[in-house]
Parts: sequence; structure tokens; C-alpha cells
Amino acid sequence: MENFVITVGRQFGSCGKEIGHALAKRFNIAFYDKELIALASKESGLCQEFFEKADEKNSGNLLQAFAAGFTFGPFQYNDFLSNDKLFQIQSDVIRKVANEHSCVIVGRCADYILRDNKRCINIFIHADMEERVKTVMNRQHIPEQDARELVRKMDKTRPNYYNFYSDKEWGVAASYHLSVDSSLLGVEGTVDFIEQFVKRALNEETI
Repeated sequence: MENFVITVGRQFGSCGKEIGHALAKRFNIAFYDKELIALASKESGLCQEFFEKADEKNSGNLLQAFAAGFTFGPFQYNDFLSNDKLFQIQSDVIRKVANEHSCVIVGRCADYILRDNKRCINIFIHADMEERVKTVMNRQHIPEQDARELVRKMDKTRPNYYNFYSDKEWGVAASYHLSVDSSLLGVEGTVDFIEQFVKRALNEETI
């Protein structure tokens, strides 16, 4: 059976990572999120902290930092690495794991990077604002006001990475095969729904 890939884009607090992880378990395939940072570091021989600084969650401040050239230890970052180079390294890792085995990949423009892969199904998870705030409150053990501000902040910064590197728009339904509101069905219900969608999209009832 050919490999297949499920990519998961998600709003902060929408339980996208949990849904992606549950999908990987449901299909008995590999799961990649921060694991890609470690792999990119291993493949390139570069310090993992470089990739962590360029991670999608830090992209809001990252683009400004690249313009100025931020300091990393005794060196200037733009003296020997560029954000484009780090993205290329991580892109190569994403293509490699997609070629090696079936997997779920969360974030990191994986849907765009694998745009020529006919066995790649791209999902976006969003949710009602109030549900997202509750999720962040419970996950990070912070007051409602702090959780709400964090959600709003991430809503502004998370799209930067995707919109900067892809020719699509983050969160817009046309950028994905399926966009799902996880607050309607809950995590398990959303996983059930996506599982059936993936099977039908790939024309395989058992994968």
C-alpha cells in the first residue's frame, strides 16, 4: 500500500495537535510535530535551538528579527544562516518522512511543502473562541483573561509563518481539503469524522 500523509493546520486552542495525535493512533502511523525540529537538527548537524527560534510559534517576532539580524551567542544570525535556509532544511525533512512512511504532520507548512503529493490530505482545525479560551485555561492553568489574550496573540502571529512561505492563506477553507470546527463534535467526534473523510478521499475503506 502506498504511503499517505495527513497534514493538520490548526487555530491555537482548537485541540488540533490532540486531534492529529489521535488520528495517527487511529491509522497506526507516525506522528510529527516538534519531532520535526529534532530531525531537522540531526539531518543538518545544526543546533536544535536554531530551528526552535524559527519555529512557526515564534514567527511573529522572527520576521522582524531577521530584518534587523538578531544575535545568537557570539554570532549574528544572518552571518551564516538565513530563515530561508532553515525552512529549506525542514522542508527536506518533511518530504523525506513523507516518502519513507505514512504519517500525520502538524503545522510547519507541511500541506504546502507536500503540495505535489497526491496522497496528502490537508486538514484545518478551528473552534469557537470561547471553547478555545477554556482549552487554553485548562491546558496552561491560567486565568480567563490571560488565556483570551494569548489566543488573540496567537491568532495574529501563527499565520505569519504560513503566509510568508506558502502561496496560500492560513485558515482559509480553500487552502485545505477539509476545515472542521472541533468545538461542534469534540476531539473524538472530530477524529471519527476526519478518519472517514480521509478513507473516502483516498478511496480506501481500510488503511
